[in-house]
Parts: sequence; structure tokens; C-alpha cells
Amino acid sequence: MQPPCRYLLLLLYLLFLSGTWADLEESFTVRLLQTSTFQNTSFVDTEGLGLLEDIELGSLDKHTWTIRFYQPWVRPALPRSDWDTIQNMIRIYLQQFNHLINEGAMQKDVPYPFVAQCMAGCELYPNRTSRAFAYVGYNGQDFLSFDVDNATWLLSQDTNLSRYVQAVLQNFTAFSELVEVLFNDTCVDDMELLLHYGRAALERQELPVATVFARTPKPDQLLLVCHVTGFYPRPISVAWLQDGQEVPPGPALNTSTILPNSDLTYQIRSILAGATRDRHSYDCRVRHRSLGKGSLLIPWGNSELVLITGLGAGTWVARPAATALWVWRRRKHQQMEESDSRNSILSKEA
Repeated sequence: MQPPCRYLLLLLYLLFLSGTWADLEESFTVRLLQTSTFQNTSFVDTEGLGLLEDIELGSLDKHTWTIRFYQPWVRPALPRSDWDTIQNMIRIYLQQFNHLINEGAMQKDVPYPFVAQCMAGCELYPNRTSRAFAYVGYNGQDFLSFDVDNATWLLSQDTNLSRYVQAVLQNFTAFSELVEVLFNDTCVDDMELLLHYGRAALERQELPVATVFARTPKPDQLLLVCHVTGFYPRPISVAWLQDGQEVPPGPALNTSTILPNSDLTYQIRSILAGATRDRHSYDCRVRHRSLGKGSLLIPWGNSELVLITGLGAGTWVARPAATALWVWRRRKHQQMEESDSRNSILSKEA
């Protein structure tokens, strides 16, 4: 019997064969995610997803156990015969996984229903070194993790069930050796093809839309809100400046996590608490890859809208009365429309 995650890791090996190295100056992570809900000993509902960073490569049809491709460049990366092999391996893996989990659940009197999860993948660094990982979860909690360097499974929670699964997995020495070879020796080469085909998607950039406005939940309380949305990729820096100095983390500063939008971009909100009679000046500063070395600097509390360009640091400043709003995409579209209009006039004149 093959252990859980072995075929999941083999899929990574088949997915990322040799190709042309993409000259990208950052780290990249590929992950295969599996969630299996065991309703009883005879019915298991399984979902699977493949990701390169936050780009969804494809998912698993839970009824047929076949791959559904989400990106047009994923399927052409491998010949049809390789995809057939991968789909057959998915079926074998899931059959073995379900059998082993059900067997352990019955031996340890685990109550149904429950959820088992598995995540495997590797992270590739700019110097062409890599780090592999494999995790098993149970009912939404960390359960086991694989130490690639020592080829051992580590307990994330110490229970009779986790010790049982750990012992079963640890007996599969061939699996441990496979993980070491795949991820310590070949992850760099295996990742090349995917990075090559997906380079345009990985380098996609969307400019942020930043808005600053105020709320007064109490007569003497002022909440300054900086809402930034529509940006891609995900990493972003949003900070408040008080009289030109960055406000450090504290009870007055509350920044949300980065949340996804429906159009495959992201949003974030930062709220700074103050007093209505506060006479300090405040600015919301946004830094993002799409802005290059510049940044968005949106002051609060000015009487008119002013666009300042040509600053040495490449900073853009918007100054409104009650709301500071700078929509980068709109400006970009206007420039394109003006350019098209000029080209049309020149064409008619010619």
C-alpha cells in the first residue's frame, strides 16, 4: 500500500519537467492541495487544487477525478500522454488514500464525519535552491508535517490517532527517499517549465486604487480609513504618516489582512483612530510593485485636489477636501483614449 501524499508528490514531479529557466528575481511556490471529507466508510467527497503562487492552475473534478484546467497555458505544457498518466496517478492515489484513512479511523474509533487534508509542494529561491514541504491536516487543524532534511514525519498534535498515522507513514522508507530526491535534487529543474509557460501571468501587474475617508463613530472620535483595492500581485505596503513620520503599530492603528476581489485582484484597509480636534497632518502611503520605485501618498484634510508629479522619489500626491481619491486605472485609460483620438485625427488628415 502506498502512503498518503506519495502520489500527490509524484504529481508535482510529472507536472514540472525540464524546460527553459525563467529569469525571475524572486521566490515561487507551487502547491497541490487536497481536502477529503469522510462522511462514512463508503462515501468520501474529495476536492483538489493546484497553485503556482496564487494562480489557480487547475482543480480536480470530484465526480470523475479528472483535471479541469484554469489557465490556457497549463495544458500545452505537457503532451496528452503525460496528462493521462497524471490523471491515472490521481485515481490510484485517492483510492489508496481513502483506504488507509478509513482503515485508521476504524482501528482508532474515529467518529464520522471528519475531514482529512494534504498539502505538498516546494518553494524555489532566486539562487536556484529550494525547500520542500508536505503537511497532513485533520478537521481543520495541523496534524503531521514532513521534515525533508531528516526524512521523518513530525507530530503537530500528540494524540493516539496522530501517533498511529505517523507510525504508518514512517514505515514507508521508499516514500521518504522519494521526497528527498524530488525536492532536494530536482525541484529547480522541475519548476522551470511551469515558470516558462506562466511567465506572463506571474509578471502581471495591476495598479492600486486608493481612497481615504473619515468616520466619526463618536463626537470626539475620528477614524481615518485608507482603502486600497484593485492591485496585483498580492504583496503591498500601506502605512499612515503623522506629520511626515510613519505611525508605528499600536492600538490606534488597525490594518486588515489582504483580501481577494472577484476579478483576481486584492484589497486592504487601514484605519487610524484619532480625536476630532486633532491638528496633526496625516497621509496614507501606498507602496506596490506596479508603482515601481514610487508610491501613492494621499494626504488628509486639504481643500482641493492637486496632482504633484516629477518628485525625486517618484511620489504621487492627491489632496481632497473630505475624501482623497486617486484612481490610477482611470488616468491610464484616459491617456489611452487621448492617444487613440490623436491617432485617429492624424489618420484622417493623412
